[in-house]
Amino acid sequence: MTDLIDNALINDIKQLLHTARSKVHQTINSTMTQTYWAIGQRIVEQEQKGSKRAKYGKAIIENLSSELTKEFGKGFSVANLKNMRQFCLSFEKSQTPSSQFKLSYSHYIFFIKS
Repeated sequence: MTDLIDNALINDIKQLLHTARSKVHQTINSTMTQTYWAIGQRIVEQEQKGSKRAKYGKAIIENLSSELTKEFGKGFSVANLKNMRQFCLSFEKSQTPSSQFKLSYSHYIFFIKS
């Protein structure tokens, strides 16, 4: 069958598909990183309303972890929600390159923990 199709055409279409897949991965990564930052922001905002911050904040994260894990599965452990909170506190959106998260969430967490 490939004898009937020019190899240049096949390679061109393969390149289009590779490029499209790469863009999709980048878009998903950027969207999830922005979402994790926003989750951290919501946690911080909610904690700041409490009078007994330490206990109240811990309860918020533990309850949130339980509820999100029920509906969305893995990825919303207490530790990860604490990372999202710290991510928000460590990186204001205006401090990130072009005010958009260009790196993956795991890269930002690496910088926080370094």
